[in-house]
Amino acid sequence: MKNKENLKKYYWKCLFLFFVLSIFFLLLNQYEYQIYTKNFNNHINSMIHLIQSKYPTITEEEIIKNLNQEETSSFFQKYGIDLNTDSILLENEKSYHTFLFINLFFFTMAIFLFFVFFIKYNRKRDKEIKSITKCIEEINHKNYELQIDTMSEDELSILKNEIYKTTIMLKEAAENALLDKRNLKQSLEDISHQLKTPLTSILIILDNLIEEPDMEEKIRNDFLRDIKRNVLNIHFFVQSLLKLSKFDANTISFQRKEQSVYKIIKEAIQNVETLCDLKNISIQVKGKKTCLLNCDFHWQVEAITNILKNCIEHSKEQSEVLMELEENNVYVRITIQDFGEGIKPKDLPYIFERFYKGESKNKESVGIGLALSKSIIEKENGHIRVVSNETGTTFIIQYAKI
Repeated sequence: MKNKENLKKYYWKCLFLFFVLSIFFLLLNQYEYQIYTKNFNNHINSMIHLIQSKYPTITEEEIIKNLNQEETSSFFQKYGIDLNTDSILLENEKSYHTFLFINLFFFTMAIFLFFVFFIKYNRKRDKEIKSITKCIEEINHKNYELQIDTMSEDELSILKNEIYKTTIMLKEAAENALLDKRNLKQSLEDISHQLKTPLTSILIILDNLIEEPDMEEKIRNDFLRDIKRNVLNIHFFVQSLLKLSKFDANTISFQRKEQSVYKIIKEAIQNVETLCDLKNISIQVKGKKTCLLNCDFHWQVEAITNILKNCIEHSKEQSEVLMELEENNVYVRITIQDFGEGIKPKDLPYIFERFYKGESKNKESVGIGLALSKSIIEKENGHIRVVSNETGTTFIIQYAKI
C-alpha cells in the first residue's frame, strides 16, 4: 500500500497548497480593497471639508448626492486622466502596482510549486514504468525470479502486480511443462519396458516355430498358448493405459445410479474365472449381500476386477481369496484378502503408482491395474488402502454414502 499512500499524500499536498493560496489571494484581495477604499475615502473627506469651508451654503445631502451620481465629466481629461482606466489618486495607483507585483510573485510561486510536485510525481511514475519494463524484459529472457515488493492500488502498481501474477503463472507453466516432459519420458520408458518383454517372448517363440516346422504338436500348442498369453497381456496393458489417459484428460463420464454391490462383485469374479482356474484358486464372498451403492456399474466392475486380478496373480496355487461386504449408515466397505507372499513394507506406499511392481515374484504384472482401480474408486467418492504381511495382503475399499 506504499504507492497508494504516496499518491494520497501528493493529492493532499496539492489540495492543501491550493487551499492556502486561495485563502491568501482572498485575504490579499480584501486587504487591497481596504487600502483603495481607505485612500479614496480619506481624500474625499478632505475635499468635503474644503468645499464646506469655501461654500458654507452647500449642505451635506447635496455633497453626498453629487458623489453618488454617475455623471461623465471632462474635467479630469484636461489632465490626461481617463476615469475608465486611470486612478485619480496617485497613492492608489502606487498601491495597485505594489499589489500587482505581489500577486504575480505569489502566482508564479504557486505555479512553480505545482510544477515541482508534478515533476516529482512523474519522475516516480517514470521510475515505476522503467521497473515494469525491466520486469517484462526479464520475463522475455525466461527469468521468472522477480521481486515485486510494492502492494498498492494505483494503476501502475496494479499493472505491476498483474505482471507478477502472470510471471508466477508462466513460471508454474514452465515448471509443469518440464515436469510433464520428464513424466512423459519416464512413462515412455516404462511403456517400452512393459511391451519389450512380451514382444521379445513372442518373437523368440515365432522364430522357433518358423525354424522347426516339424515341431511336436504338444510343444507347438504350448508355444501358441504362450503367444496368446503375451498378446492378452499386451492388450490388457494398452486398454488400461487408454482408460487411465481418459481419467487424466477428465473425459470420463460416470453414469451413476443405485447398484447392487454383490452384483458388481459377481461380475468381477466372472472376469477372472479363467485366471482362477489356471491356479486352482477359489473366491469366497461373505457378508451383507443386499448392499446398495450409487455408482457406475461398469467402472466399479473394472476396479474390483483389477484388484482381484492382482490378488490372484500374487496368491499361491490352490489357495483362496476372501471377499467381505459391510454396510452402515455412513459407508459401504468391501474387503478383499489373499493368502500370497504379501507385499514388502518398503513397497506398500507405492503400489498404487503407475508401473510400480516392487519385488514382485510375478514378472507378468504390468503395474498399472491398481493405479486404474484407485482412480476409479476415488472418482466414486471412495477410498482404498492396503494392509500386508508375510501371510497375505488385504485391500480395504470404503465408499462414503452421499
